[in-house]
Amino acid sequence: MTALRHSLGMLFGRRPPAMQVGAVCRCVRTGEVVLVTSRGTGRWVIPKGWPMEGKTLPAAAATEAWEEAGIEGRMHDTELGRYRYNKEQDRGYSVPVEVRVFLMDADSLRADFPEAKQRKRRWFSPQDAARHVAEPGLREILLALPPLRG
Repeated sequence: MTALRHSLGMLFGRRPPAMQVGAVCRCVRTGEVVLVTSRGTGRWVIPKGWPMEGKTLPAAAATEAWEEAGIEGRMHDTELGRYRYNKEQDRGYSVPVEVRVFLMDADSLRADFPEAKQRKRRWFSPQDAARHVAEPGLREILLALPPLRG
């Protein structure tokens, strides 16, 4: 986007989307990925949240995987892709958000994690996960996951 288009967008009330980071947590043995329910609507989503000061984007995504799903593992530094969704706010409106998605090779799943009482989590094949998520861009990312390294 050119600086002029960006300035015109700001002038007419359009802002670039806010940015979040997300983790596709994949079991290195089975290739399954974990989805968690969102706290507000109960939809199936990947662990995601806002960038964190002092952390790289992949490190922030790893923190979200731990807090929301109780998963630890090795994060890949390369972005898998991006998708957009409208995040509902407590005040009754929504804001556009672009999620930068990173892959985690999951190696530890804990029963006790910060949001364990607020969310459900479940393992899905990437194809099944894609059928359960609402966002078309996330669906595409899940269906295009790189093959497991053997």
